[in-house]
Amino acid sequence: MPFYHKLGKIPPKRHTIFKKPDGRLYYEQLFGTIGFDGMYSNLYHIHRPTQVKEIKGKKNVAPKISVANNIKSYRFHGFKVKPEDDFLDSRKPVLTNSDCTIQLAAPKKSVKDYFYKNADADELIFIHQGSGKLRTHLGNLDFSYGDYLLIPRGIIYKIDFDTEDNRLFIVESRRPIYTPKKYRNWFGQLLEHSPFCERDIRKPEELESVDEKGEFLMKIKKQDEIFDMVYATHPFDVVGYDGFNYPYALSIHDFEPITGRIHQPPPVHQTFETDAFVVCSFVPRLYDYHPKSIPAPYNHSNIDSDEVLYYVDGDFMSRNDVDKGHISLHPAGIPHGPHPGAVERSIGKTKTDELAVMVDTFKPLQLTKEAMKIADESYHKSWLE
Repeated sequence: MPFYHKLGKIPPKRHTIFKKPDGRLYYEQLFGTIGFDGMYSNLYHIHRPTQVKEIKGKKNVAPKISVANNIKSYRFHGFKVKPEDDFLDSRKPVLTNSDCTIQLAAPKKSVKDYFYKNADADELIFIHQGSGKLRTHLGNLDFSYGDYLLIPRGIIYKIDFDTEDNRLFIVESRRPIYTPKKYRNWFGQLLEHSPFCERDIRKPEELESVDEKGEFLMKIKKQDEIFDMVYATHPFDVVGYDGFNYPYALSIHDFEPITGRIHQPPPVHQTFETDAFVVCSFVPRLYDYHPKSIPAPYNHSNIDSDEVLYYVDGDFMSRNDVDKGHISLHPAGIPHGPHPGAVERSIGKTKTDELAVMVDTFKPLQLTKEAMKIADESYHKSWLE
């Protein structure tokens, strides 16, 4: 995140002596990104964070590709992904390229027996159903329906769910995920015209700081393999940190839509960005107020990007036969737009209650075998009159 956060106990100066009550030293760790050029935090551990007892094995979790070069529009029935007990086993990759992987997950159980670290990618987890607590070595965050959880790569975490009825839409990004630069001034502060501000961003406010030795299973994702590593000390032993690199939460319900007299283009809905894709939030809002406005979006061509739309809730007026949990894919190279009748239905309407998450990638997406299990093969014909 492009603003400063401090939590727990830290010394007055970096890289200086910081003693425990018994006179021994706390162990400092620089937790940084993009070498020494990106966002970072300075962490202070009770024990050295480098003590590995054993590497037990590894499991390949690379997406299995079914359609590598796609020109066809698809709809996927996301809620057909079956719930599974384990958090990692429940994550099903459906769309992927060299920059990101979009996953669906329906985990039933909290993460109890291991800690997880994604060393490949930042994770953006959208909570479609469920609530609970994200527990990390940099503090904890409560979450509920409509929350985005931004977990930078390298964060060690567990998730506690309140119930077994959970649905997650996950974007794994091999590029750092930021707030849109068009909404930030040169200091990194979100500007007045931004659809959300720092008050809406929930930072970790609870450190567990566990002082415990033993055997602690850490599952680490690296180059599409998950390694089982046994650590000698509890991973949540941080007593304090400060910096810019930490997990945070933002609710889609706190996104304030930008509207106008005529139809606004998709970039006004932008919520997150990388240099390889953007994430947008479509939220309940007033429609355009020009007396002759057409609220439905105009036909447009995806020449440079694939468009993925995840339908969360409400009535999405530009589409026919869409339900929550559906995903539409409109690939680069072909035009798309409202379904037949949608333009006419939209005229005279004053507002929409739709809720959706959009991911536009600048490289083509490949379809996985998991995607084809829930695919509507005839969706591309749904524009025929």
